[in-house]
Amino acid sequence: MKYLKFTILLVFISLSVFSQDDENPILWSHTSEKISETEYELKITAKIHDEWHLYSQHTADGGSLSTEFTYNKLNEDYELIGKTTESETETVFSDVFEVDETFFKEKAIFTQKIRILKPDVKQIDFGIFYQVCKEVCLTQERNFVFSLTRDEVSVAKKKIDERSLALSAALKLDLKNKAYLEKDETLVKETSSLWMIFGLGFIGGLIALLTPCVFPMIPLTVSFFTKSSQKKSEGIKNALLYGFFIVLIYFLLSLPFHLFDSVDSQILNSIATNIWLNLLFFVIFMFFAFSFFGYYELTLPSSWANKMDAASSKAGGALGIFFMAITLAIVSFSCTGPILGGLLGSTTLAIGDVATNLSAGMTGFGAALGLPFALFALFPTWLNSLPKSGGWMTTVKVVLGFLEIGLALKFLSNADLVGHWGILKREIFIGIWLVLTLLMALYLFGVFRFPHDGPKQKLSIARKGVGLLTLAFAMYLSLGLTKVSNLKLLSGFPPPDFYSIFEKETDCPLGLNCYKDFDEGLAEAKKQNKPILLDFTGWACVNCRKMEENVWSDPKVYNQLKENFILISLYTDDRQELPKEQQFNFQFNSGRIKTIETIAHKWGTFQEANFNKVSQPFYVLLSPDLEILNTPIQNTDVDTYFNWLSTGVSNFNKQK
Repeated sequence: MKYLKFTILLVFISLSVFSQDDENPILWSHTSEKISETEYELKITAKIHDEWHLYSQHTADGGSLSTEFTYNKLNEDYELIGKTTESETETVFSDVFEVDETFFKEKAIFTQKIRILKPDVKQIDFGIFYQVCKEVCLTQERNFVFSLTRDEVSVAKKKIDERSLALSAALKLDLKNKAYLEKDETLVKETSSLWMIFGLGFIGGLIALLTPCVFPMIPLTVSFFTKSSQKKSEGIKNALLYGFFIVLIYFLLSLPFHLFDSVDSQILNSIATNIWLNLLFFVIFMFFAFSFFGYYELTLPSSWANKMDAASSKAGGALGIFFMAITLAIVSFSCTGPILGGLLGSTTLAIGDVATNLSAGMTGFGAALGLPFALFALFPTWLNSLPKSGGWMTTVKVVLGFLEIGLALKFLSNADLVGHWGILKREIFIGIWLVLTLLMALYLFGVFRFPHDGPKQKLSIARKGVGLLTLAFAMYLSLGLTKVSNLKLLSGFPPPDFYSIFEKETDCPLGLNCYKDFDEGLAEAKKQNKPILLDFTGWACVNCRKMEENVWSDPKVYNQLKENFILISLYTDDRQELPKEQQFNFQFNSGRIKTIETIAHKWGTFQEANFNKVSQPFYVLLSPDLEILNTPIQNTDVDTYFNWLSTGVSNFNKQK
């Protein structure tokens, strides 16, 4: 488990080169052999390029990913006879993952026998998921078709048939007044959001400075640079360079996420709202929390730090200082890792591009970590004013542990909302947060302790003050258990108000009437001759909830929405599968083909194809004749949104 975050990052990086045939280090070939009237032997051969490794179905957990086979219509058209066998493998201990990995070199052969259950079965569809590694690991997936009528196998390719063409045409709107789409009203808000994310990262870095993994390093490192240098100016220069390299390292860690859009412009949204990934984040943050509580230590392999330390001594100069900065990042991971994990989680919940948000947040985090080394090198006398290391740093870690659990519950809530499980309704979610807040207050007042707490001492004024603020926050949370309070200060984090244990008249925001299918909403708009508010939203979209609870709830905006518009809310993260007859392949103008299988696929593609946007919230005003009435808008304030709606109504009335 201690390498789980590293494994996730590795998988994320490998997704960036997903399904790129020109970089595929494996050449696949397949044959089917008839054994009897109902039995066949399927053979899959992988020719592996030099120095690459393909991993066995039975490689150890915790290392590179194993090869997996998925057979379509299994036990419907055919059944498997025995298990899939494989050719000779090698097993070698991995220094990175510290497990024995089993893999193939040069060539791999998989063999599976099947028995046909229906006489009219002519082909077998199957998928293979695998990871192949060299200096980097590529995680890939292939779909194939076995022909049982001839000894030949072909790769299943997405096709645009007549049905797909018809359904694709229905997804594309014949919009008028497209000049409105060329204006960008979201730039200021997205830029503002980037600064907010940078600020959050900076605050996270400042908190990390107060942990026992980082705080003691400040005077030691600054003293090392100032005393080991022949000149004072040289020591200052080296310390400044050290601080700069810390910022650079954390910025570089965010760059792999920018590669995702080369696969699919909606992949980052898909990752952020994926049910299983949100559940994985829930488990990871719970794991982080209990490490902060002192039940175990979360560390990266010590060999990494040793190698970086040795490299810094050997390299010397600027390169040596760079390796020293990497060493700090590694040895402080037990404290910075959970905070960085929270930063990763918060960036997926913010407006704008997730990768850009992450770069801003990581840069802010690195800036906060690197700044003290630069400042104390310039003003060494400030070191005397630093508080001494002590038990207060343990208290900081425990408080962070409670915050990690609160964030973990947000990811569990995301999975619950997207999956429509109905487990974490709004009041239940707030109730759990209330219990956590009360427990944190009791800890701050010394009622109970954790394993790594030192000897019991008199509570400091600062600790009592934070405890009182925590109790005040608990009182505020208790208001959210009623039917009337919407906790505006926490907008976006609890589930939406209509996702409640209390019976609601509608499952739309604020009790408004809405349509969740565009064609149904369009028909109603034509019937009532009203303009449309097209609301691209998401079950797990924090900023969508903020807009609904802080902007839509304003009386003048609410009345506009209720009286003058047909609201169509399209959820771009809904994982519910479409009926088979509504699934199809959609071809973009660029030639890219996407399979539409879920509600999220449909409305996400609808938004991208018609408005060239993939972020939420995203609001469009349309007439029933599909005339755009104003420039689309995203996150904004009450007055701007009200004026935007009013202009749309005015433009609609002029057209009438």
